Amino acid sequence: MAGHAGIPVARVELSSIERPEEEISPEAPQQTLRSLARGVKGLFRYLADLSYRLICSIPYFRFARETQGSQNPRTLRMWFIQKVLGFNRGAYWPVHFTSSVNQWQSILVGIDTSPGYAPGCYIQGIGQVYIGDYTLIGPNVGIISANHDPYDQTQHDASKAVRIGDYCWIGMGAIILPGVVLGDFTVVGAGAVVTQSFVEGYVVIGGNPGRIIKRLDPDRCVRYRSPNEYRGYIPADSFEKWKRWRMRV
Repeated sequence: MAGHAGIPVARVELSSIERPEEEISPEAPQQTLRSLARGVKGLFRYLADLSYRLICSIPYFRFARETQGSQNPRTLRMWFIQKVLGFNRGAYWPVHFTSSVNQWQSILVGIDTSPGYAPGCYIQGIGQVYIGDYTLIGPNVGIISANHDPYDQTQHDASKAVRIGDYCWIGMGAIILPGVVLGDFTVVGAGAVVTQSFVEGYVVIGGNPGRIIKRLDPDRCVRYRSPNEYRGYIPADSFEKWKRWRMRV
């Protein structure tokens, strides 16, 4: 093709410079959303961790930091459900929201002992309940310190306290009845109903009514201690002063 003044002009076909549009993968928007979600999740995790550290720096809430790794960690979540939402608010130790504590002022718990920490427990302090240090209490356990008067069911016989020693283990679904005394290192098997005392301790109890099915070697029993000792939410060295003004035991 000749142009003006005989200058040749090349013919360029439009089809030779047209490029097909790049296809967008249908997964690209989903990948973008997933990346965004991961970023938002990471941000919330960072903010939650920062908030946790700030709260734990407040002297009142140091239990959340100092009881990590104990057999009954005092978590901020459990404290919030209990003290703010009001599930078993009165109890001075951590209690699961599905457990029930009656007359907490008459229940004295030892170091790192939290009856009702596991779900589904019923802890009744109409009489008096004494539980020693480092005692484990499983789910669905009942500890009863007073029965109804059979002649007048509007009244209770609260004359027989329950006493459980140090380093005991009360298995799932066990029931401890009024007047029972269990010595140190008593293990109560799951589902047992304990109607009599085993003051000497160092035994495994099972059945209904509970009876000794095994004796433990005292020399093999370990009396471990936590680096930071708490009675409930309260430092152990401050508990006696706190107790004088609030409890009936």
